[in-house]
Amino acid sequence: QVQLVESGGGLVQVGGSLRLSCAASGLTFSTYAMGWFRQAPGKEREFVATVSWSGNTTHYEDSVKGRFTISRDNAKNTVYLQMDSLKPEDTAVYYCAASRSLILVLTFTPRGYDYWGQGTQVTVSS
Repeated sequence: QVQLVESGGGLVQVGGSLRLSCAASGLTFSTYAMGWFRQAPGKEREFVATVSWSGNTTHYEDSVKGRFTISRDNAKNTVYLQMDSLKPEDTAVYYCAASRSLILVLTFTPRGYDYWGQGTQVTVSS
């Protein structure tokens, strides 16, 4: 059974940093594109970043470009999200997800993903 387990969330001040991790099991990790999404209270789940199966290609939502970095370690079945220069509007539950889609644009949307983690809370205080 596939499991995606996020960790690394927490409370941080404005301008601080956090590194989220997502450990995957029960799937051939290196054949999946991986993504991070977030959902704030009362809002829809939104795309944050995605990384190709090889790790060579990444895409970011405009508001996090230059501040967040997605990466993966296929030997450890883990995907990361380094978040720097955090802002209050980054506050949300962050989810990692795995996608077998061959259509890039689908990896920018929740429906393009096959498996999801349970989420980890990130709170940025001012």
